[in-house]
Amino acid sequence: MSAKESILNNRTALGIEFGSTRIKAVLVDEANVPIASGGHAWENRLENGIWTYTLEDIWDGLQDCYQDLVRDVERQYGIVPESYGAIGISAMMHGYMPFNKEGKLLVPFRTWRNNITGEASEKLFHLFNYNIPQRWSIAHLYQAILNGEEHVKEIDYITTLEAYVHWQLTGKRVLGIGDAAGMFPIDTEAKDYYGTMVEKFDELVTPYGFPWKLKEILPKVLVAGEDAGVLTPEGAKLLDVSGRLKPGIPLCPPEGDAGTGMAATNSVKKRTGNVSAGTSAFAMVVLEHELSRPYKEIDMVTTPAGDLVAMAHSNNCTSDLNGWIGLFREFAETFGVDVDMDKLYGTLYNKAMEGDPDCGGLLSYCYFSGEHITGFEEGRPLFVRSPESRFNLANFMRTNLYTCFGAMRVGLSILIDQENVQVDQLLGHGGLFKTKGVGQQILADAVNCPVSVMETAGEGGAWGAALLASYRIHKEEGESLEDFLNEKVFKGNEGSTLEPAEEGVKGFNQFMERYTAGLGIERSAVESGIWKA
Repeated sequence: MSAKESILNNRTALGIEFGSTRIKAVLVDEANVPIASGGHAWENRLENGIWTYTLEDIWDGLQDCYQDLVRDVERQYGIVPESYGAIGISAMMHGYMPFNKEGKLLVPFRTWRNNITGEASEKLFHLFNYNIPQRWSIAHLYQAILNGEEHVKEIDYITTLEAYVHWQLTGKRVLGIGDAAGMFPIDTEAKDYYGTMVEKFDELVTPYGFPWKLKEILPKVLVAGEDAGVLTPEGAKLLDVSGRLKPGIPLCPPEGDAGTGMAATNSVKKRTGNVSAGTSAFAMVVLEHELSRPYKEIDMVTTPAGDLVAMAHSNNCTSDLNGWIGLFREFAETFGVDVDMDKLYGTLYNKAMEGDPDCGGLLSYCYFSGEHITGFEEGRPLFVRSPESRFNLANFMRTNLYTCFGAMRVGLSILIDQENVQVDQLLGHGGLFKTKGVGQQILADAVNCPVSVMETAGEGGAWGAALLASYRIHKEEGESLEDFLNEKVFKGNEGSTLEPAEEGVKGFNQFMERYTAGLGIERSAVESGIWKA
């Protein structure tokens, strides 16, 4: 069936993902091939010490992204879509959005980027004997309680970004299990929040006299393929301001960008893993069994189907790198050179491969925000060198690419070296892998493991959301998500694989020795106070 016929017959699936710097929509046909896309650029803001987006940012961005998709469909196929087979909503994971009974947001959206819940995270770690990262919703809730914030007693519902959007589109207060695991620990056997931990938390906060119990204010947990509601008439108007979109379209459970990344890289099978590298970087490995103990550097989440996943998540990846690329663009434009950004990125990335394997003694920290893996509540982007360092363009670019994986590597080393976690396949996706062979080789050297990148890697999490939506309506009776992806999406698409290079592995390890030893420099930059508001 042609793409146009798929659209006319409502055999398509639409995925929309709220990334940190871009909202993207991808439409797939019934063969799960992308046939149209749309986008909207946005950026979080630091307001009163909180990284946030406003509700206006969310809805203006979603509506503009959707209209951009519609224009692409009309431009390619001469039709304006009025319906789809299914829709999937995704967003950056975790964070804190509390609402009262009237549906009013009680405090500005606190995104995953905020490292402001250290006290709560530490106390919950000991209460549950389970790692509770600072960006998790339960850490934000408990920190608000510890801070004595007035809004807590008014809470009727707390949720993440994609579950909020899904709620407004469908009226359903639900969340896919992958990001539900970023709100509160998940029991992978029960496919629900850990009951004993819920009880412990309720007992912990009983003295405060709140009118709610924890499970009453959390979204219902769903696994991939389950019924998550349909687009309501009000939701259709919210998504499509033109009024042409028809209600009644089924939606799949909303998922975080980790879950859609797993789907987009076919990494839902045990002993598979993927690395997403964009504004943040995270590596996820589907485990065969529980880890021997909790680690503060490792998050325990799940696949969209509910299987246990270990995640090494770093808050910072390409923001500082993008800043340097922007500086080179400005330099070129000062000389009257009209710069193609794709060519600029490709040229500078490839230049990095000419550098010394150890970056010539250079050092960089890309900490735009705090970095929990290395113990920072705030960040200061830094570039450091000694008089003896080999300071040239190739080493400069290689350093800025290496540091994108620095904090993540700290967490991965725990999985591989201490827990002996086995990985048969590691796939890369996200903006850092767009230049062929560069980010892929650096990652292979960083983790000393073969890394594959598929041709579809650039489609990212929005495509993963579309695949989860497609699974919702196209799966056969009893067909698992793993089988659906293997047989109906990725069959015959193995991607390209690069092996780690001996010199590259040695050089990255030398860089990591310097990276670890130099953390005191970053600490001094944060504590000096010269950049305080």
